[in-house]
Amino acid sequence: MALVPCQVLRMAILLSYCSILCNYKAIEMPSHQTYGGSWKFLTFIDLVIQAVFFGICVLTDLSSLLTRGSGNQEQERQLKKLISLRDWMLAVLAFPVGVFVVAVFWIIYAYDREMIYPKLLDNFIPGWLNHGML
Repeated sequence: MALVPCQVLRMAILLSYCSILCNYKAIEMPSHQTYGGSWKFLTFIDLVIQAVFFGICVLTDLSSLLTRGSGNQEQERQLKKLISLRDWMLAVLAFPVGVFVVAVFWIIYAYDREMIYPKLLDNFIPGWLNHGML
């Protein structure tokens, strides 16, 4: 029952997303105080979707490790449902939204930085957090 590198990598990515979420929520920005708060930003919504997706991946990995070799049909059925949920979430939410957010952000950023990420935000959001969110 040893962990394989992909399971360790998924756990590391999940922890990374959770730490970025915690750091992002700790930043006091004027836009967080208005209607919608952080939820009006597609980058934040994508970060939450990715964190939930990798949480489901880690849960699936742990479930498969714990149920491996057991003859319990109910556990196998629940694991198949969890794998189906993980695959659905990747195909419908995590991948399309993630690619869209990254592509649109960097295209607009290259065209006109002030339009999407004004230099004023550098005072609030450190560079590593900006790149970590995308």
